[in-house]
Amino acid sequence: MSNWQISGEYMETCNCTLLCPCITSNLAATPTEGDCKAALALRIDKGAKDGVTLDGLCFIVVLHSPGPMAAGHFTVGLIVDERASDAQAEAIQSIATGAAGGPMASMAPLIGHVAGIERRPIRFEAVDLKRSVSAGELIDQACAGLPSAVAPGQALAIDHVAHPVASRLSLAKALHSSFNAFGIRWSDKSGTRNGHFAPFAWSG
Repeated sequence: MSNWQISGEYMETCNCTLLCPCITSNLAATPTEGDCKAALALRIDKGAKDGVTLDGLCFIVVLHSPGPMAAGHFTVGLIVDERASDAQAEAIQSIATGAAGGPMASMAPLIGHVAGIERRPIRFEAVDLKRSVSAGELIDQACAGLPSAVAPGQALAIDHVAHPVASRLSLAKALHSSFNAFGIRWSDKSGTRNGHFAPFAWSG
């Protein structure tokens, strides 16, 4: 029986040009810039681990892959919502790192270096097809879903993807991205870069 469950909303941007070849190649393609920098932000709307309630808290997994993602050697860092108590932060850390099992455990063989954990105020906003996330001076990113012509109010989506957060992702363009965390740096306001968002439900 699972001892934890979390569900809510996720969004990310990365440094690949739209559409990210990592997604369409099952992580085998070389990222468009040669390497991949990404910030995966998750807002827990409802969840708990070992009796510790996690409702309303956020966390961000910041990663760098030096080449094709399937080749591994990731550098990964974790930003935890500063509103979390020590018990909540410990629960989020074990879930986000895969130590507690669940979807992030599948990333463990790809990680070469764990760069650390930071605590910051995290703001996660979702309005229509737009998503935005900030974490102090470390992360500031926003994306807008690519609107569907046949499903008003919905974004185009890609299904059955190899992605730890969800197997169905809405396609989006990054409106802006700024990463300066764990030695991972990226800044772009061109509107040409990749983004995704989706509801998620994890357990372990």
